[in-house]
Amino acid sequence: MTMKAIQYKAFGNSDVIQLLEVEKPSPKHNEVLVRIASATVNPFDIKVRQGDLQQQMPVDLPYFPGVDIAGTVELTGSGVTGFKKGDQVFGNVMGGGYAEYIICSEDMIYPIPSNMNLEEAAALAVPLNTSYSVLVENGALKSGQRVLIQGAAGGVGLVMVQMAKALGAYVIATVNGEGQELVKSLGADEVIDNKTQDFTQTVKDIDLVADLVGGGIQARSFEVVKPGGQLLGIVMPPSEELAKKHDVLIKFVFNKSSNRSKEFVNGLVEDGKIIPHIAKTFKLENAREAQDFLSAGGVHGKVLLTIRGN
Repeated sequence: MTMKAIQYKAFGNSDVIQLLEVEKPSPKHNEVLVRIASATVNPFDIKVRQGDLQQQMPVDLPYFPGVDIAGTVELTGSGVTGFKKGDQVFGNVMGGGYAEYIICSEDMIYPIPSNMNLEEAAALAVPLNTSYSVLVENGALKSGQRVLIQGAAGGVGLVMVQMAKALGAYVIATVNGEGQELVKSLGADEVIDNKTQDFTQTVKDIDLVADLVGGGIQARSFEVVKPGGQLLGIVMPPSEELAKKHDVLIKFVFNKSSNRSKEFVNGLVEDGKIIPHIAKTFKLENAREAQDFLSAGGVHGKVLLTIRGN
């Protein structure tokens, strides 16, 4: 049997994206076949397509994009004990999410919280794990600490604001133009527009900067971190030179899931402390348009691909 999937055979602009018919995979030992209902389009997907991450995270061509999905377990391989046919799941995958089906290991997926549908789950898969990796696993954020989230109006930022508040932090969030009211409504104590305001003039004594932007914003963020504080980036590695100058601990954080993170983030969702925000949905065959929509900027929330047949 075959399935529809998005692939590209060369790096470049969105014109390289192709919709193909490929062989439907079968699960092996400890693997699960998931029928995908929704996948999200992320800035990461665009950077990979452009070849911008080949030094940090090289991929082979041809490549099947897509790193987070939600769907229904179709078939399980031998040795699988945590899932059965018909279970609704979501999670992070390392490519292949822009397709009708995908093979996952058990540790890549987890049950969808009872108060979410498949689209909402897809919208939260990457933001939940990324926020956990930054704030909890690497940042060890504690109640009462001051956190600055750079780029808070995007899909990851909106979830990170909610998670930081759930952890008891004082949250300062920056946006790039629109989105101030939305970020404020999700619990941010202060919201700064980086287009019209200079955050270095009003922000100080930050325990943790979560940088979701990179570039000059990241470089200037060192000025507001207290000595011994942290700056964690998910877009680009923070400067070691600036870290030494300002006595700041730095780390380039990669998203990963674990059983501990699954329990933590699912608990927050089920308690209503984190809600998803979907900006726009596209069909699988319109993946090119979906990436271009995200690239244009100004998107608040997640961009989804809905998969035909679900």
